[in-house]
Amino acid sequence: MGEDPLALVTGASRGIGAAVAQALAPTHRLLLGGRDTDALAEQAARLPAARPWAVDLADPDAVQTAAAEIDRLEVLVHSAGVARLGTVQQAGAQAWRDNLEVNLVAVAELTRLLLPALRAARGHVVVLNSGAGLNARPGWGPYAASKFAVRAFADALRAEEEGSGLRVTSVYPGRTDTEMQRAVVAGEGGEYDPERFLRPESVAEAVRTAVTASPDAHLTELVLRPRPAPY
Repeated sequence: MGEDPLALVTGASRGIGAAVAQALAPTHRLLLGGRDTDALAEQAARLPAARPWAVDLADPDAVQTAAAEIDRLEVLVHSAGVARLGTVQQAGAQAWRDNLEVNLVAVAELTRLLLPALRAARGHVVVLNSGAGLNARPGWGPYAASKFAVRAFADALRAEEEGSGLRVTSVYPGRTDTEMQRAVVAGEGGEYDPERFLRPESVAEAVRTAVTASPDAHLTELVLRPRPAPY
């Protein structure tokens, strides 16, 4: 029997990325992407065929060196991201740059470098977008702009790679119970209630569904929203 397919999950040290890695672990070997080496090691120790892939996605040289070691890749899940919020009046240029650098440029560059490996496997790229990639709310402009942009990236990639057999899925979760969400709510001055939000495991299940779809099926977009309790 051959080896299980290989999946690289960025942002895998916590939150949605960690949940995605756990969801794919029964069927895939895993590279756990992130910067927190201790957290990645802890995650890898809990999964049967996982190893840390500690790379700063904002470091082009480091990304290029690490990507060059991968010659075949069945799944690439982009889960790493930042959320720098603010109104147009409040947000300075750096807030826009920070969002675009991590949420768009790093995604595009890592995908570009791994395209030969993905094509070799007729693989799958999953972009964890956001509800902000479909609708821009007041005070969320810098973040939403980066998510609208990565939506365009995924659409362009899907169209360009149709002939190679590459599948590209954008996942648009609503607000999810993560450390980032806690920081956002604190910034909004609100009281944090995790029951108002999606669980990371629910988002991960949507990713798993897209990745494990039958070969003739291409799930291009998935939109998830929190369901009010009681269920």
